[in-house]
Amino acid sequence: MHPYEMKQTMQERGQQRAIPVKQASIYDTVELLTKAGLIEPLLTNRDGRRPERTVYSLTPAGADELDAWLRRLLEEPTREYPRFGAALMFLGALRQKEEAIKVFERRALAFEAEIAEVDTMLRTMVPPDLPRLFTIEEEYGQAMRRAEVEWIRRTIAELKDGTLEWPEMLEHERPMG
Repeated sequence: MHPYEMKQTMQERGQQRAIPVKQASIYDTVELLTKAGLIEPLLTNRDGRRPERTVYSLTPAGADELDAWLRRLLEEPTREYPRFGAALMFLGALRQKEEAIKVFERRALAFEAEIAEVDTMLRTMVPPDLPRLFTIEEEYGQAMRRAEVEWIRRTIAELKDGTLEWPEMLEHERPMG
């Protein structure tokens, strides 16, 4: 494919949900992969008055590197640092338990809306004969979103019933300044 076609294909498949991609970054990546000998120009063509487009293909070394890279990503657990996890470390800085409950409720509602949207997309936009392998990343994403909503809802309940204690000192602290 040529870089523009790569971006179009990724958008058609909804892959920007997992990998945010800018057109310029695709061209930069293609350049780096070419310099590394992992892909190579296959042909250059022109469609009508459009600019020339170079189509690239994977080299044998690129295929080997892709296999090794993908195996590492799939089999080796890595520590990821999501923003939400970092924010939880500072939850007490909100000072008011009611405010914490409100932000958790808004987050849960946002996730529930996203879950419904993706479920609808998968039901209506994905061809029924498309093998599950090609939507498995969305299945994983939905499982993670559902797990987070379940955790948030449980945490909200614990804040409300007091099993997740909110120290009184936090309720009374005022910002300095």
